[in-house]
Amino acid sequence: WKSPDLKVDQDTIFAYLEDQIKESKVFEEGGSLKNGKANSKIYLEGKYVDGYKAHACMETHAATCYFEGDKLTMWVSTQTPFGTRSQVAKELNMPEEKVHVKQIFLGGGFGGKGFNSQAVEAALIAKKIGKPVQLAFTRKEEFFYNLFRTAALINVGAGVDEKGKLTAWDFDIYCAGTRGTNLFYDISNNRTRMFNKDGVHPFGTGAWRAPGNNTTTFARESHIDVMAHAAGIDPYEFRMNNLKDQNMVATLKLAAETFGWKNEKKSGRGFGIALGQDAGTLVALISEVEVNKQTGEVKVIRVVCAQDMGQVVNPHGATIQTEGGITMGIGYALFEEIEFEGGMMKTNNFNNYKFTRFSKTPQITCAFIDKMDAKPQGGGEPAIICVGASVANAVFDACGARVNRLPITPQRVMAGIN
Repeated sequence: WKSPDLKVDQDTIFAYLEDQIKESKVFEEGGSLKNGKANSKIYLEGKYVDGYKAHACMETHAATCYFEGDKLTMWVSTQTPFGTRSQVAKELNMPEEKVHVKQIFLGGGFGGKGFNSQAVEAALIAKKIGKPVQLAFTRKEEFFYNLFRTAALINVGAGVDEKGKLTAWDFDIYCAGTRGTNLFYDISNNRTRMFNKDGVHPFGTGAWRAPGNNTTTFARESHIDVMAHAAGIDPYEFRMNNLKDQNMVATLKLAAETFGWKNEKKSGRGFGIALGQDAGTLVALISEVEVNKQTGEVKVIRVVCAQDMGQVVNPHGATIQTEGGITMGIGYALFEEIEFEGGMMKTNNFNNYKFTRFSKTPQITCAFIDKMDAKPQGGGEPAIICVGASVANAVFDACGARVNRLPITPQRVMAGIN
C-alpha cells in the first residue's frame, strides 16, 4: 500500500482543514448578519482550534473467541455488542445468529470502542487455525489504530451594542459537528454553518465523549467571554443579560450562588464561566484556577457544576458521572495532545500523552435543579463540554492570556502573557 503524503502536523492541521474544506451547510440562522454588524458598537472576530485527542482507555482493544462447529462465541471489549456481531458476521460471511458476543466490562470506552477491528481480526485467525484466540492491542497499537477525536477549528464573529446586548453571531464549524450548538443566547441576527469533508484527516477519527460539543462549547463560551470583556461587563452579568432560555438563566444562577461568584478573588487566581447543552441537559460550570506567571503552569483549584437535567433519578449516580466528566475534561483542557507528522504518530504511550492525575484533580461541587415532575435527561456526558472554555476564561481572568487553542499548555499561556 501507499501511505498518504500529507505535509501536516499538529500545528499546521488547522490551516490545512480550512484550506481543504470549502463547502458548508447552514445549521441555524435568523435575521441579517449585515444588519447585526451595522448595529454593533463592537464587532470582534476570533479563531479557536482544538487538536486530536485519544480515548486513552485503561484497557486496550481486546477480544477472545473460539469456534464450536459453525458457531462463534466471543468476549469483546466493545461499546457496541450488536454492531460487533453484525460486523464479524459480515466479514466472515456467516449468519448473525451463529455469532454470540458476550458483553463484559471494557476498561474504558468514551466512544473509542465502537469500531471493532480487533474482534474481526481475532475471529478471522480463530477460523483459520481452528483454535481459541485472544488478541489485545499493545499500547502503541492502541494509539495508532484508535479513532481519534477530530481536530477542528471554529471561526466566530460577534457584535454587541452600547447596552451590552449581542447583535450578531456568525459561527463557522470545521469538523466538529453541530451537537449542542443551537443558540440559547438571544441574538436575532445569527448564522451557524458546518464545514466538513470525507477523508480530509490524515488518520481515522470518531466519537469522543459528547462528540464535537467540547470544541464548539470552547469556542462559543470563549468568544462570549471576549465580548463581555470588550464591553466592560462582568462575564456573569453579560450572560444573564443575553440569555433567552430561562432554564439556562436558572442553571447559571444556581452555579454562581453555589460558587460564590461575587467573592473577592485571591492574587494570581481567576474565575471562568462556561455554559452548554448536551443530551437534553443544561450545564453551567465555573472554575477557579491559579496561574504561575513565571512558568505558565495552570492549576485548577475548584470547579462548580450546576445542571438542569430534569428529574434526577439517582443523585449519587449523577454526581459521580459529573465528577468523572469534569476530571476527564481537565485532561483535554490542559494536557492531552496528539503529536504527529503526516501519517506518522509521534504520541504512542502514556509517557508522552498526559491526562488528569489525582494530584491535578480539583475540588468539585455538583448542584442539580430540582425538577421532580420533569423527564430525566442525559447525565453521562454534559458536564465535560464546558471544562475547556471555563478553564480558558479563568486563565484569562487570572493573567490576561487569551488562549484560543486547546490544550492550554504552559507555553501557550506564556505566549499569551507576553
